[in-house]
Amino acid sequence: MRFENQVALITGASVGIGRAAALQLAKDGAKLVLLDIAFEKLEDVAREVGAYTDTVLIYRCDISDEARVHAVVQDALAQLGQIDILVNNAALWRCRSLFVETSTDEWRRFFDVNVMGTVYVTQAVLPAMIEHKYGRVINVASVAGVYGNPKMAHYSATKGAVISFTKSLAKEVAEHGITVNAVSPGSVSPASEPDIDHTQPSELSYMGRTGSDRENGDLIAFLASKEAAYISGQNIQIDGCRKKL
Repeated sequence: MRFENQVALITGASVGIGRAAALQLAKDGAKLVLLDIAFEKLEDVAREVGAYTDTVLIYRCDISDEARVHAVVQDALAQLGQIDILVNNAALWRCRSLFVETSTDEWRRFFDVNVMGTVYVTQAVLPAMIEHKYGRVINVASVAGVYGNPKMAHYSATKGAVISFTKSLAKEVAEHGITVNAVSPGSVSPASEPDIDHTQPSELSYMGRTGSDRENGDLIAFLASKEAAYISGQNIQIDGCRKKL
């Protein structure tokens, strides 16, 4: 098994890409620590992945709450002894507003979750990875952080920050056997869609469709694997050959 005896922590694991990553990592033998603010949906995912792994810890967690994040990670480490893989997936993203109409409170909320939440979870997990001289960190960014999407200035800014954070951190921890990469999805299927293979037509890619949750989850699983040991500090776009619109 690709991830036998390894522990993966995934944030935002109740739906969409987070759920798909949890399923793939579990199928490949990983023990799981799953975080989400939507605890009831997280319980459903725990039952799903339970078909593939006998170790699943779930926590209700708003990643913008630094104290809660550290408490959850410390509890998971106390129970499992290690965290080998971190998937920073949780984020706010549904937003369509002109910059001049977007409140500073909304800007703060997006940065609190998308940027600082990623920072808090990584800060909590990284010392254990450094101690074990091994780790895989995968940050879920977005093509919005590459191109900048209109009417999504605050979201685009946060994802650009995640990409820059990824590249910087990778350089700091390479000597400890830790890789840090980002994946930037383009259009993806609705998170409410239970079928992880679901796609639908999209004019935003030259392939003419959205990406499936499974396709994104498979990329995350590859970057989490030992086969990706020489890949670090990269932002990999998974966008069906995105049109820059």
